[in-house]
Amino acid sequence: LVGDVLALMGDAVDNVPGIRGIGPKTATKLIVEHGSLEGALAAAPEMKAGKLRDSLIEQADMARLSRQLVELCRDCPLPDTLDSLKLDGIPPEPLHAFLMEHGFKSMAARVGGGGAAPADRSAAQSGGVLGEAWQPKAGANPAPAAPALPSHPPIDRSVYETVTTMAALERWIAEARRHGVLAVDTETASLDSVTGELVGVSLCTAPGNGCYIPLGHGGHDLLSERPQQLDLTQALDALRPLFADAAVLKIGHNLKYDMAVLAQHGVHIAPFDDTLVMSFALDAGAHGHGMDELAKLHLDHDCIAFKDVCGTGRAQISFAEVPLDRATHYAAEDAEVTLRLWQLLKHRLWQEGGTRVYEMVDRPVVPAICRMERRGIMVDRDVLSRLSGTFAQDMARLEAEIHAEAGGPFTIGSPKQLGEVLFDKLGLKGGRKGKSGDWSTDQSELERLERDGVPIARMIVEWRQVAKLKSTYTDALQQQINAKTGRVHTSYSLVGAQTGRLSSTDPNLQNIPIRTETGRQIREAFVAAPGNVLIAADYSQIELRLAAHMADVPQLKEAFAEGADIHSRTAIELFGEVNRDTRAKAKTVNFAILYGISRWGLAGRLEIPADEAQAIISRYFERFPGISDYMQRTLEDARSKGYTETLFGRKTWFPRINSKNQNERAGSERAAINAPIQGTSADIIKRAMARMDAALADAGLEQVRMLLQVHDELVFEAPEGLAEAAMPVIRGIMSAAAEPAVRLSVPLDVEVGIGPSWGSAH
Repeated sequence: LVGDVLALMGDAVDNVPGIRGIGPKTATKLIVEHGSLEGALAAAPEMKAGKLRDSLIEQADMARLSRQLVELCRDCPLPDTLDSLKLDGIPPEPLHAFLMEHGFKSMAARVGGGGAAPADRSAAQSGGVLGEAWQPKAGANPAPAAPALPSHPPIDRSVYETVTTMAALERWIAEARRHGVLAVDTETASLDSVTGELVGVSLCTAPGNGCYIPLGHGGHDLLSERPQQLDLTQALDALRPLFADAAVLKIGHNLKYDMAVLAQHGVHIAPFDDTLVMSFALDAGAHGHGMDELAKLHLDHDCIAFKDVCGTGRAQISFAEVPLDRATHYAAEDAEVTLRLWQLLKHRLWQEGGTRVYEMVDRPVVPAICRMERRGIMVDRDVLSRLSGTFAQDMARLEAEIHAEAGGPFTIGSPKQLGEVLFDKLGLKGGRKGKSGDWSTDQSELERLERDGVPIARMIVEWRQVAKLKSTYTDALQQQINAKTGRVHTSYSLVGAQTGRLSSTDPNLQNIPIRTETGRQIREAFVAAPGNVLIAADYSQIELRLAAHMADVPQLKEAFAEGADIHSRTAIELFGEVNRDTRAKAKTVNFAILYGISRWGLAGRLEIPADEAQAIISRYFERFPGISDYMQRTLEDARSKGYTETLFGRKTWFPRINSKNQNERAGSERAAINAPIQGTSADIIKRAMARMDAALADAGLEQVRMLLQVHDELVFEAPEGLAEAAMPVIRGIMSAAAEPAVRLSVPLDVEVGIGPSWGSAH
């Protein structure tokens, strides 16, 4: 009857559709009650009216088709009988050593062969490649407790080998193939993964069995002597087949960095696991995911700090200048810590339900992000220079107006001086002081003064915005153009936002204003290479669409299905009419509600009294009760479990959701309300990114390259003659990215535009 159950519930992995809305529990119940698939389908018309009854009737043919898909072939002629396949006279060695190494102790006892441990050190200390998982420190992690630690010895840096001969390297390559698992880490002369110089590679095949392969140490000035080490080209030629070997799993921590470094030399890594991404899939929001923090948290081990080998400030040296003994201790330790973390986290994934989001969302996107970072995007230096000049003029004008309003000059960028001017000199009311005793002049304080009608507050807010755009983008972007590639290469973090969204640095592209004229001007500076155009593909209102699905709001789902203007529909529900003002208010409310906004927060955004804002919130929940119910369910789950989940099973932990501190608790509650929606949105665009390059290649569009991801948008560069052909491929991948793992009850609409610049592509 397993086939009958599968026919009802479906199987996303094997693309068996089943019946939408029926999971394993309901499917099992139906088969138990009615005896078979056909029995359940026949009984459907007599069932209680509801979704289950309707689904069984409407999708009966799909269930029968699914039953055929899962049927096993049971009439295939077999050339051998089971008896003829029986293996007698199993030799105790090397089978016994193999079973002991991989943790099959009970099977080893059945086979026999004595209790001697494997002869070599690495096998004896491995504890099993997939041995027992490791126990985090008590109380350090709000996640469920993992199984007990295996009996590994403490990390001993003195046993690491510095590999300086090809014979030694070949021995390590053979060792890696014997184990089938290899932790990998690279060391570079700079943090630039796109063009930075490779200094060395560290490997670890088992706890206590690590090495460092120096490739670029010394020789950087006339006085330094290059130490004995392998030729970089010769060593990488030997490692290249290993890193691409499908029979050896490569493990890294933030492996996309190492992928980018090695890709400079034509070395590609597959298959792989990434302990940074695994930790995030399990414990997002609970703690950080850097290697040093995880080593202390899970292994109770203090890693060597980078500053301890390279120094700090003016005295800091490049890793290429670090002596080989110290470099070996530092680098090989990273590889061993990575391997030990993997042994813990790999087990926790399936024990705690993290496998689905890791395998279906986070791991597949790593190579795609690596390729994006390496490609980079062109920026027009002349456009940036002109914008910097314009911003400088705007700042000078605003500075003069602010000084005139203040009655004299002062340093606007100094919070201390600004606070003294606003609250001491001008005597503005309602100010608050921090622990230092200085007046607060943060954004919320200035916005409060602005709402109270204080002209200087509006000027300062505008001055700060222009100053930030000038320093962060128009000035900084010119300095961030890579000298070798002529392009800007942002760095994406897979763990930068606890909901699963990507974040970017150097430059941070996520903070470019989207809906302002200034933001559009900055985007005009991002341009296509000659003979190419940029394609911008943006999910339209994806979080509202997901809210309609997850909260099951009929009015919103109907509007999205019809392609109606969702903000106009909301304006009718809230205000009884649609005009420019009510639609703008409805748009603000639609997005603000999903973030758990308070009456005071909404009042500030709409510039209305708090009581009126509360009335709008109450009316919204009255018109769309599903939203209110969803928010309440989400908060109840977060309070009881400590985390929320996306549709793909991504957990976001909220350790302070039950805090006695009201501010901490309220902040966690607001974040928890939005996390499943924003996290699902992030999961969907990651799935689109992971599939995109292959889909373009299958369509003969290999020259179309994905360059950027910013919130709900992907940016591509394409030859002018291929852009039109690429648009439907891009739209198709993005609109179907949730499937087949998640079937949404609303369509995902994707807006695609083409232009010579990022700004003009919108």
